[in-house]
Amino acid sequence: MDVLFENEWIRIAAYYSVSILALILFLTIFETVTRYRNWEEIKKGNIAVALATGGKIFGVANIFRHSIAYSDSLLMMLSWGVLGFFLLLVGYFVFEFLTPGFKVDQEIEKDNRAVGFIAMIISIGLSYVIGASIIAR
Repeated sequence: MDVLFENEWIRIAAYYSVSILALILFLTIFETVTRYRNWEEIKKGNIAVALATGGKIFGVANIFRHSIAYSDSLLMMLSWGVLGFFLLLVGYFVFEFLTPGFKVDQEIEKDNRAVGFIAMIISIGLSYVIGASIIAR
């Protein structure tokens, strides 16, 4: 396997493929923990869901960007990415917990764009903190 990874094209394709598969898996997990169906709501034009989902996509991609840059193997990259995703998911639940005046999922489902925007910024912001933590190891 190490011989294959000496070829830059194969290494890039492997990191890209694993990242895309992980992103799909992680979006599926996010879909199961939210009360709304992301892609159905986006198809209906729900901007709040699009913002929140876009933030999650950016967040996961940013975490994988750091895990690729600072890992010496595909397995380590995936391990850091999974840990980063878990931390991002915890951040989502903390956001829900810290807003007792309303339910984040319900507001996003109702197309409350302010809540969707904050959810996006939280996902992006946390991904930078998680990425910096990967670098600092």
